Amino acid sequence: MESKETEFKGGYLNGFLMCVIDILLLCATIWTFIQLVSYPSVGRVILCVLLFIAFIFFSCGFCMQEPNEAKVLTFFGRYVGTFRKTGFYWVNPLMTKKSVSLRARNLNAEPIKVNDKNGNPILIGLVVVWRLKDTYKAIFDIDTDVTNTATVGGAASARMNKFQNFVAVQSDSALRQVAGMYAYDNNDTKTKEVTLRDGSEEINQVLENKLNERLSMAGLEVTEARINYLAYAPEIAAVMLRRQQAEAIISAREKIVEGAVGMVKMALDKLGDEDIVELDEEKKAAMVSNLLVVLCADEPAQPVINSGTLNH
Repeated sequence: MESKETEFKGGYLNGFLMCVIDILLLCATIWTFIQLVSYPSVGRVILCVLLFIAFIFFSCGFCMQEPNEAKVLTFFGRYVGTFRKTGFYWVNPLMTKKSVSLRARNLNAEPIKVNDKNGNPILIGLVVVWRLKDTYKAIFDIDTDVTNTATVGGAASARMNKFQNFVAVQSDSALRQVAGMYAYDNNDTKTKEVTLRDGSEEINQVLENKLNERLSMAGLEVTEARINYLAYAPEIAAVMLRRQQAEAIISAREKIVEGAVGMVKMALDKLGDEDIVELDEEKKAAMVSNLLVVLCADEPAQPVINSGTLNH
């Protein structure tokens, strides 16, 4: 959707210059009032009232803006632009000014329970860095009514809190969607399926894209989104831990057996190539059995010294 945001091109003046003019108007009002008390006349009454109204009018137009802040201006309900200039200015008091912050903000979402691709219940949380990008959409396309807030600063803070709540709700929805697209872990080591546990970069990018799709309607932009908490739900955590331990033991055993077979083959080849001793098939089988027991055992082997033969 094309953005309707435009820069404010109307008139505005330096705030300090207008402050001097406003003080002069106040002095002129006081002087006219004194003259009116001393020399009453209809002309002085009208002049005093007009000067006082001008003083009040000019006093209501001052606004101060810090870096990465903006004011959305409307004139009797019609959007006239977004004022982004930094400093102290005077703008037409008849315009309604809604302040918003363009600074980056963090959302640290609490872990939620969802089902992964395989239906396993997991706990997953995320951190989102977001900021306001399109002031028109942010103010007019979603509900940010804060008319009950008394002060201007309080209204701006309340408005940003509404944006924060909007991001929180959409982040929850996007996180549930992304978590359901991937498995927590890959049970089949032969396939290279992306999982929540090992596919952090790809999954974080997918999550960021999903969030930007949802938040674009509100004029908000996600600059970073990442999963910061991932675990099995308590009801299956113990079972999954035992499965992971079993897989680790099996994998370690495979490496040990693979290495032991290589060492036995090397020993037999070495003995045969250097004619150290000639072994028949039965003795080779016994040697292989003994070496595998020594190399694959969990505990150190106990040596047995053969001092003779069994034949007399």
